[in-house]
Amino acid sequence: MSRISMDQVKHVADLARLAITEEEAEMFTKQLDAIITFAEQLNELDTESVPPTSHVLDMRNVMREDIPAPGLPREEVLKNAPDQQDGQFRVPAILE
Repeated sequence: MSRISMDQVKHVADLARLAITEEEAEMFTKQLDAIITFAEQLNELDTESVPPTSHVLDMRNVMREDIPAPGLPREEVLKNAPDQQDGQFRVPAILE
């Protein structure tokens, strides 16, 4: 027995503004039914002793030491600027 009907697939496609053919609707109905069946199988697993996680791998940030270094001279930075004023980049105003 299918857990999703072709009418439901067509309805969702219509909501998403997707034009699908009858063959595609039939194919998506079978594929979505397989996905729902698999999800139902996962719901049957006993996960009581499994701690909740946000990721299956140990995630950690790898940071380098922050060592201050001198920057480029202002003149060198501004030499290719299309427009500058008072030693700064001049850009169009974005606030009205």
